[in-house]
Amino acid sequence: SQSRIADLGERLNLALAQRVQELTKYRSDFFGKMREILGNRPDVRIVGDRFVLQSELFFDTGKADLKPEAQAELDNVANALIGLEKQIPSDIPWVLRVDGHTDVRPIAPGGQFKSNWDLSAARAISVVQYLIAKGVSPQRLVAAGFGEFQPIDTGTTEEAYRRNRRIEFKLTEK
Repeated sequence: SQSRIADLGERLNLALAQRVQELTKYRSDFFGKMREILGNRPDVRIVGDRFVLQSELFFDTGKADLKPEAQAELDNVANALIGLEKQIPSDIPWVLRVDGHTDVRPIAPGGQFKSNWDLSAARAISVVQYLIAKGVSPQRLVAAGFGEFQPIDTGTTEEAYRRNRRIEFKLTEK
């Protein structure tokens, strides 16, 4: 009985490791496609396992409505995701997480958003809704707002604030 349990545990671990390896392969494919799409733009960075795009590419200050010029970029991202959806076996649980981030400066009173958290979430949702409208499966998307709580630059200069206002794309497990 103990031997059988140990054998089952080993097989389960091997199966899980294989699934993680498969997702890693597709994540690598996704990164390659995204690099091609986004090119060598100075306003797009790869940080660890995510693509980081400055919010100014997508949104006007304090707004969550996509700029028209952002739509062309997102059309390319949508096409890459639709292609990826066809490649990855349906039993691999993956999503593209779209993260919205703001700087630490407070939202102006009386505006559309009550907090940076509201603004960051609304921006992530705008990107996700656009991708869905272009044919990406909603089951493969997650919108997350982080407000000002995960800065990548703790400085208090305009450049630091600009770097912290961003949208991140991360292909990950559900």
